[in-house]
Amino acid sequence: MPLLSVQNLEVVFPLPGGTVRALRNVSFDLDRGERIGIVGESGAGKSAAAFAILNLLGKPGKIQSGRILFDGHDLAALDYEAMRQIRGNRISMIFQDPMVTLNPVLTIGAQMTETLRAHRRMTRARARDIALEKLRAVQIPSAEKRLAQYPHELSGGMRQRVVIATALLSDPQIIIADEPTTALDVTIQAEILELLLRLCEDFAVGLILITHDLGVVFGVTQRILVMYAGRIIERGPTAEVIGAPRHPYTRGLIDALPSAARPGTPLKQIPGVMPSLHEIPSGCAFHDRCEFAQARCAAETPRLEEQGARAAACHFPL
Repeated sequence: MPLLSVQNLEVVFPLPGGTVRALRNVSFDLDRGERIGIVGESGAGKSAAAFAILNLLGKPGKIQSGRILFDGHDLAALDYEAMRQIRGNRISMIFQDPMVTLNPVLTIGAQMTETLRAHRRMTRARARDIALEKLRAVQIPSAEKRLAQYPHELSGGMRQRVVIATALLSDPQIIIADEPTTALDVTIQAEILELLLRLCEDFAVGLILITHDLGVVFGVTQRILVMYAGRIIERGPTAEVIGAPRHPYTRGLIDALPSAARPGTPLKQIPGVMPSLHEIPSGCAFHDRCEFAQARCAAETPRLEEQGARAAACHFPL
């Protein structure tokens, strides 16, 4: 049985101008210790999927239908108190901006010990010892000194390490990382991703890595889900999907990587923009940007067709 199983998830936002469907029939599994990546442009539904798992959808957003089974329990059906025992405890989340996550008026030590004591009964001294242990696990130098410092006294990369250490405090079974390296420079990005990979392997933690960058998921994840306009349009083993994509959108994302261009030539880009969730086109939502589109693509929504370990939602797969 998978550790996490998202089944036919539909997320909607009832608004005065009409109901917006942020997620449409999203399904995927995560095994214990497995690392998966969710990729796509802004507005694809990546973060909505993460927030739905932890019941952090901003109002008026809500889960319309579907199930989120975690260790046999449907998270979508849990009340606030039951969900609180899971959120930040058995499932932790890392957000893209550590300065939003960390409280600027509390020391690192105060925030980490408070997080632990919110989920477990223990003394402040014991909580401090665990916080120190986790800071050392994420390779923060002078870890004991950092406990007395405030977030603004640390560099961006150091703050993100503190956020990762905080996510590890209660020894979670799953970490959801939402664009965890976006605010960091390239060198620090590589360090943080290598750290996440090592921690997941060392502690057998499942990882859901959300990003718009296919280059990021290649070195960290084992499987990949490609999302477009609220749907999963391709999935499979990371190396296979990136090496031989079947959906034209996935091909476009790969071709747009700087590493795919020859020196001195313009970068390739997918024409047009992601459709607004208010106005998703009929048929395949990607058809008006796709160079391979035919009449059927505008009239009929393609199903996510399974083929071995791979699946693609395209009438004319590559």
